[in-house]
Amino acid sequence: MVVDDHPMWREGVARDLTEAGHEVVATSGSGRQAVRVAAATRPDLVVLDLQLPDISGVEVIQGLRAALPQVRVLMLSASGEPQGVLDAVKAGATGYLIKSAGPAEFLDAVRRAAAGDPVFTPGLAGLVLGEYRRLAAAPSTPDDEAPRLTERETEVLRLVAKGLSYKQIAERLGLSHRTVQNHVQNTLGKLQLHNRVELTRYAIERGLDG
Repeated sequence: MVVDDHPMWREGVARDLTEAGHEVVATSGSGRQAVRVAAATRPDLVVLDLQLPDISGVEVIQGLRAALPQVRVLMLSASGEPQGVLDAVKAGATGYLIKSAGPAEFLDAVRRAAAGDPVFTPGLAGLVLGEYRRLAAAPSTPDDEAPRLTERETEVLRLVAKGLSYKQIAERLGLSHRTVQNHVQNTLGKLQLHNRVELTRYAIERGLDG
């Protein structure tokens, strides 16, 4: 799905994606419409502009992820302003590409973002990594206030951080798919996180992906 308020740009991106073999299930020129349409068409990936006429791209990401927790979002913006980039990533964007990117770079970013790989315009990756390192280095919560995960929850979290699917985790640990989902939901609740992307970042920040 392509979301951009400039019709010529929006249709051009959709055309490039179609010609490259991707199925474009919808396009939209406004944020609120995009969230409604995405809920109905259920795209795997949304290519999203940061600046929209009604609500911000960050609000769109939040709406998309509430409606479709597994959706990937690739920001495609004219702005590389650091705070906008960080806000988008913290909201759940998989990647962030500047509109000056060439067609080959854009299509490669789409392919990688759809697979769940973080994708950033050169220079922005360092910005995002630096921010997460800063957050990871921040004083930790005292032990008596820290969320306490069970040994099994920690084990599941470690495998989530390594990129395993729920099915793969279930097979690895000899559990049912439903049990793995329950462990993940319990962990999300304890850590006050909202989705698997945030959970993975939490685990990586604490070195659980090694």
